[in-house]
Amino acid sequence: MKPIWIVDDDESIRWVLEKALARENLATKSFANARDAIAALEFETPQVLVSDIRMPGDSGLDLLQLVKSRFPGLPVIIITAFSDLDSAVAAFQGGAFEYLAKPFDIDKAVELIRRALDESLRETSVESGPSETPEILGQAPAMQEVFRAIGRLSQSNVTVLITGESGTGKELVARALHKHSPRASQPFIALNTAAIPKDLLESELFGHERGAFTGAQTTRRGRFEQAENGTLFLDEIGDMPFDLQTRLLRVLSDGHFYRVGGHQPMKANVRVITATHQNLEQRVRDGLFREDLFHRLNVIRLRLPSLRERREDIPILVRHFLVQSAKQLGVEAKRMSESTVQFLSGLDLPGNVRQLENLCNWITVMAPGQTVEVKDLPLELTQEQHGGSAPAAETFAPANHHGTVITGAASAAGGGAAPASLNGAVDAGAAGHGAPEGWLALLELQAASMLSGGQQEVMAVLGRQFESALIRTALKHTHGRKNDAAVRLGIGRNTITRKIAELGIDGAKDD
Repeated sequence: MKPIWIVDDDESIRWVLEKALARENLATKSFANARDAIAALEFETPQVLVSDIRMPGDSGLDLLQLVKSRFPGLPVIIITAFSDLDSAVAAFQGGAFEYLAKPFDIDKAVELIRRALDESLRETSVESGPSETPEILGQAPAMQEVFRAIGRLSQSNVTVLITGESGTGKELVARALHKHSPRASQPFIALNTAAIPKDLLESELFGHERGAFTGAQTTRRGRFEQAENGTLFLDEIGDMPFDLQTRLLRVLSDGHFYRVGGHQPMKANVRVITATHQNLEQRVRDGLFREDLFHRLNVIRLRLPSLRERREDIPILVRHFLVQSAKQLGVEAKRMSESTVQFLSGLDLPGNVRQLENLCNWITVMAPGQTVEVKDLPLELTQEQHGGSAPAAETFAPANHHGTVITGAASAAGGGAAPASLNGAVDAGAAGHGAPEGWLALLELQAASMLSGGQQEVMAVLGRQFESALIRTALKHTHGRKNDAAVRLGIGRNTITRKIAELGIDGAKDD
């Protein structure tokens, strides 16, 4: 085994680390500056490199950059007496294995070096993703049934109702049904009916004529027209307002519809695929869903299994999502130890596949090192396993009622579970590993996922969530006093009053 290199201009630090590692029977080699270490790299390489960040001449970050360009698999631990955020960000962005601030506990430093050493000695390499990303991953028997059903429906234009819990991948199945249908060359249009306000949903579906209502300055084509000759996917159909259910039934019955404010019937040649996480039969019994529409939609029902029913797929899903997340961020893909995969396989993840994907995005940004152990997972998961009160779904639950995810990449039109907590995700990571600005990387992942998934009005959807999070947090700090919250946020009283109404925020009161 090659020695561990220690690069630090402080002789006492070098001496302490040398002695501590010698007690562990680990060979070391020390350098007083980065220049000498860089010169030595021309002839040999260490097993692990431990470097100060601020030294005369070349800095530890310069050394880190050179090492990562020439030896990307070599773990580098950055240590410094300057515990500032800029240094931490630079170290992690540069690919550091971990960031350690002086004064540090020597036992913890040795433990960290041991972890880096195990990483360096590990012979397994990250499995690279397939050249073409598969539509849907799964080897479990329950998923094989889904694949067989997609195959049987491949040459059909029949209406399909997809059911399953939130986060099981209903839109992915809808896209696969379209891709393998005779309409594959035509548009696939997705709309989450729960994400559109009731008064706008009719216009979204059927379009409107100019002057049909205030603000309708031009004629607008609806989703039925956009999907002409193709497929229209209506997610969360169970949340569709009752009066609009009547209009949808009419289109499915005779293939005609009217734009809002229009008098000329429009012909619709569209295959409709719907999805819901709700029990439509129960909603029919409760008088919330039209029975005749239910029978129109329920021609072929395709049920997607929860992740609890396909635990054997978790390892391949984890590998796929880690590779996918690393590609989106332009970093080296992390991998999970066998014990970590087994731990995850034993969890009941209420957000299903989407929650697992979000977790992998979090790990890519926040977890130290390349091999992820159980202790590197968010506290919400480990606390839940040991009887803690914090629910795992809180941080990684996939979507709110707008159908989007703020903590990570997810399906673009994904349906509604509990609202994801942006602050919760950052707090959990910061408490464990101190990587700042992680929420920005997660936001980028989410935006990229929504854009690649074809979702429309991404800026508006994420903007509403961002504004809602800020206003809710401000109201919480001011105990609901909206004028005080407006001052804290730096916006006008009229503005916050309007935003509270638009966003449907409860709990606000006048000062």
